[in-house]
Amino acid sequence: MSTQTTHGARARRIDVLLDEYGESHQNAINKFIHWICVPVIVWTVTALLWSVPIPAAFEAYPYVNWSTIVIALAAVYYLTLSVPLAFGMVVIGVICSALNAAYSLPLPLWQTALGVFVLAWIGQFIGHKIEGKKPSFFKDIQFLLIGPAWLLHFLYRKTGIPY
Repeated sequence: MSTQTTHGARARRIDVLLDEYGESHQNAINKFIHWICVPVIVWTVTALLWSVPIPAAFEAYPYVNWSTIVIALAAVYYLTLSVPLAFGMVVIGVICSALNAAYSLPLPLWQTALGVFVLAWIGQFIGHKIEGKKPSFFKDIQFLLIGPAWLLHFLYRKTGIPY
């Protein structure tokens, strides 16, 4: 991974990753699809993890589950890249957790999340077919975590929040 980016000759690791992710997300339709599907995928992953049974030792703590543990681990990863983006991703994790805790549809959470997850990934692959480029995570699995941060960095730039 080169340290040359559109942000300058010697860029931070987050800038390099965002630029590299952006290389396969140039088409306006693909970007639009990503603005819908990436947040949906983030929620569905947290919902699926929320649904996995936890060890009895954690039952006294209602918000300690596989979802919140993975959100915390992802936050540590994001902290290594950008404190402001890490904060934003934690906020997104809290929102997903609140949605999971409040879920009250007739189907179990995991079934709803799994169906929506599959549909969102179909959308992603349609977007990449239109783009004519493979998804970034085929090259490096960490791009599964960069996708949500890539969207968030656009919101930060639009609102003047440094990342």
